Amino acid sequence: MSARHRPAGGEADDPGPGPLATLVAPGTIRGRLARILVLSLALVLALLGVTIAGQVVGYLTAGDTVSSVSLALKVQDFVQEVQRERGLTNGMLGGETRFQQTLLTQRTATDKAQTALNQALADDSGPGVSQVRDALAHLSGLTSTRESVDAGRADRSATFQYYTEGIAALNGLQLGLDQAQDPQLRRGLQALYALGDAKEYTGQERGFLNGVFAAGKFGAGEYVHFTEIRASKQAGLTEYARYATQPQQAALDAALRSDNATKAAASEAIAIASTKGPVDPQVDPVTWWSQMTSVIDAERKVQQSVGDDLTARAQDLQGQAAAALIAYLVVALLAVAAEVLLVITSIRSIVRPLAALATEADDVATRRLPASIAAWHQPGEVEPERPQPVRTPPKAGAEIASVAQALDRVQTTAFELASEQALVRRNTTESLANLGRRNQNLVRRQLTFISDFEQEELDPSALANLFELDHLATRMRRNAESLLVLVGETSPRRWGEPLSLSDVIRAGLSEVEDYRRVVLRRVDETMITGAVVSELAHMLAELIENGLAFSPPDLEVEIYGRRLATGYMLAVVDHGVGMTKEQLAKANARLRGEEDFIVAPTRFLGHYVVGRLAQRLGIEVELTVSPVSGIVARLLLPPDLLAEAPSSPQQPAPPQLEVQQMEVRQAEPRRPEARQPEITWPAAEPEAAEPVVRQPQPPAPVRTRQERLASTPAAVVAVPAQPAAESRGDVPVQRTKNGLVKRNRGRAEDTSRPAAPSRPPTAVENRSPEEVRSMLSSFRTGHQRGERGPLPARVNTLPEEEHR
Repeated sequence: MSARHRPAGGEADDPGPGPLATLVAPGTIRGRLARILVLSLALVLALLGVTIAGQVVGYLTAGDTVSSVSLALKVQDFVQEVQRERGLTNGMLGGETRFQQTLLTQRTATDKAQTALNQALADDSGPGVSQVRDALAHLSGLTSTRESVDAGRADRSATFQYYTEGIAALNGLQLGLDQAQDPQLRRGLQALYALGDAKEYTGQERGFLNGVFAAGKFGAGEYVHFTEIRASKQAGLTEYARYATQPQQAALDAALRSDNATKAAASEAIAIASTKGPVDPQVDPVTWWSQMTSVIDAERKVQQSVGDDLTARAQDLQGQAAAALIAYLVVALLAVAAEVLLVITSIRSIVRPLAALATEADDVATRRLPASIAAWHQPGEVEPERPQPVRTPPKAGAEIASVAQALDRVQTTAFELASEQALVRRNTTESLANLGRRNQNLVRRQLTFISDFEQEELDPSALANLFELDHLATRMRRNAESLLVLVGETSPRRWGEPLSLSDVIRAGLSEVEDYRRVVLRRVDETMITGAVVSELAHMLAELIENGLAFSPPDLEVEIYGRRLATGYMLAVVDHGVGMTKEQLAKANARLRGEEDFIVAPTRFLGHYVVGRLAQRLGIEVELTVSPVSGIVARLLLPPDLLAEAPSSPQQPAPPQLEVQQMEVRQAEPRRPEARQPEITWPAAEPEAAEPVVRQPQPPAPVRTRQERLASTPAAVVAVPAQPAAESRGDVPVQRTKNGLVKRNRGRAEDTSRPAAPSRPPTAVENRSPEEVRSMLSSFRTGHQRGERGPLPARVNTLPEEEHR
């Protein structure tokens, strides 16, 4: 049951021409027309694609610009709040405690602006998002800076520098300038960022002088820093005037000429005049803060106005790009539709008739010819009808009509060739069946003669040789029956009455060579329907022989049987090398009848025989891996194959011969290292059944002619019940030392005397265990001498995988 050879795998299928080769040199008319369509469409789409690509880029750029402007305005909102917090913090560190409550309120406003900015940064795919996140990292220590300010540990200059660096990182992003292709939009963005720089330096001046005015003087180096801030502010205002439109510049000029701006400029002049350090006259820091905050708020409004103008321009550009894109797409679709319409018109006039003709050809190949060939395989001598002729498609041209006629001629020739092959195959099958029946009849006659020789032979050595010859002939009969099974014939050996499963197993063992290695572990007794006895024994013989052939000669093949609620489970377990998963799958496929033995390797004929018998009897057969080693063959017998044992006791009758007297050994204690495999049974509860209990039998059984006849026909042959001594007169029966009856030479049998009336058989003499052992030992010694005699050595000429 272990496969020894893996079937050679077929070569990889030709993948065929690639997509590029199909496009360059198509092999169909449809493909050639499609190539024309593809080329023309490629030219049209190439021309339109350039224009559409520009429109798409413009549309996407406009969308990115809108997003960038929106993000830039949110960044400026956050910068506005950080600038206020910076100025108030600088005033607190300068000694002005009146800013404390205002500073706490401003911190809350800063946190809200930062939260709004983080929400705008939630979409990672937007332009400038990663840059804004990197810039925000400069203010990651804002919380610790606030704690230092509240605890009074912060330095005024260092804190001011910390806020300034964070704001500078945000103002230096220049979002949207890289995407802007429109000149007006680009100038607006430059004006927006220039005004942001001017507002930042105005905020720096407010915060810086807030600390100076709170301290009443400039610290070391602070005056120089102040002049740098003021110069940067003026540079930002000049840059804004360069890019801003006239309305935008007018709005900023109005903000810088307000009352608060004028008063703040006066305070700024006082700071400019304090070159020596002390501020004279003193400026109220709160008043200064209020005035500069008003100026910065006015600049912020101008900045928001510029941002609104940019947003409107970007949205307008986005709308124009969308309209142009839609227009070009419509033109492209119209061009494609026109091309497709032209090609479809051509295809309908050429390809449709060809497609109809191809459908006819497929019908011929898939239905008509297979149906005709299948009809040849049906029993009977009636010749199947010829398939219908190939029809010419309607409205087909002359060329297509000629192709249809040629296809019809091909169909006719193929039908004739297939019919001849099917007829040859049928004749071959019938010849094989006839040959199998002849071979079976010859083997049956041979077995009859051998049985006669066995009955007449008294020499133990010659009798042992006859036993071996008898066994080989039995195997030859099974091979002949296997041939009949493969060609669909039924076995002529039929049993009339139900037979016990143990006798069926003995019948199967009689058809294998090394039956002495078979042991029954546990077999629940049951009765088998007589009509299936010979076929079930045939199946068991095939499976048992597989187990014996592919197991080490020193290991046993075990048989288990168990009665289940769903039927009866038989298991044949060997301890060979086993099979791989692929080999098991292929073997089970053969057992299920999914392959044909004619096209398969001959070394697997045993599987096909078992599969055919299993299909005929409705038995489920499966090969599985044994838990220890080797393979387990499981047979699930359906309930309709089982018969009930006779309920009423049998009347006394003459002794009947068994189907086959074989040496079937019961389970013996196993060696510790040979663990008994666990057989996986179905989960159903088995019906109550007594296990088979067998008495020891002689290793070399004696089979008479009547026994041979009992294993083939359906009748059970009865042996006359009168003793041998009575049939021959009153001459006493003499026996040899081995218990065999001696022949009286020179004395002819008296055939003239009438037959004596039959009388009941005498009781069997009870022998002691020592006498039985002595008799069996003598018989075994004689049998072994016969086996060691001048018998020809058995040569296994079968292929290694014959029964696999």
